Amino acid sequence: KNYGCLRMTNELKNRGFHVNKKKVQRLIRKLGIEVRSYTRKSRRYNSYRGKIGKVAKNRIRRHFYTSICHQKITTDTTEFKYFEIDTKGVIRQRKLYLDPFMDMYNSEILSYRISEKPNALAIMEGLEEA
Repeated sequence: KNYGCLRMTNELKNRGFHVNKKKVQRLIRKLGIEVRSYTRKSRRYNSYRGKIGKVAKNRIRRHFYTSICHQKITTDTTEFKYFEIDTKGVIRQRKLYLDPFMDMYNSEILSYRISEKPNALAIMEGLEEA
């Protein structure tokens, strides 16, 4: 009921049967056994959508450190996954996005934003706060 072909193969091997994954897959299809609960793995966030708009000029030219405070501020978006139980008692996977803003003068985190969607609004609000 809750076993797919990989889980079924591992269980059979644990019980002493020497079987191939493909053989188990054929038997499951032949016997008409279906998995009731199936969760698909979520894909990692990737914001790349091809070349859209203008490419910004490389103004820093890999000179990340500076002697002037607040001259160069950098950020990066990090995705965090967590699980939450909804009102029906079902466990749901959720995502949060962290945008820290770091001053390259002394590597200090000036501010950060946590949002449910990776959008430009969260980044601009965090940058204004920095």
